[in-house]
Amino acid sequence: MSSEHLHEQNLSPETLDRHRAIVSIMEELEAVDWYAQRAEATTDDSLRQVLEHNRDEEKEHAAMLIEWLRRHDAKFDEELHTYLFTSGSITEVEDEATGGK
Repeated sequence: MSSEHLHEQNLSPETLDRHRAIVSIMEELEAVDWYAQRAEATTDDSLRQVLEHNRDEEKEHAAMLIEWLRRHDAKFDEELHTYLFTSGSITEVEDEATGGK
């Protein structure tokens, strides 16, 4: 676990697990970005295919972690239900959810 990201001590096991999940999501998304950049930069088609495969595996890992976080954080679950799989303007979705506040 990335303890340099902990801002407090004496945290509950639930908070530490949530931290582990969040740091892991960050790492997975960073890996997605790195693989995407490398895939775009290479001139070797077979290497590009491997890098794109690896990028997509990292997306799967990130999605699994987001789902774990959703299941363990009621507010996160609420926000995901509000914004995910909508169409149109995201800020209009927010306006609808908050009554324009």
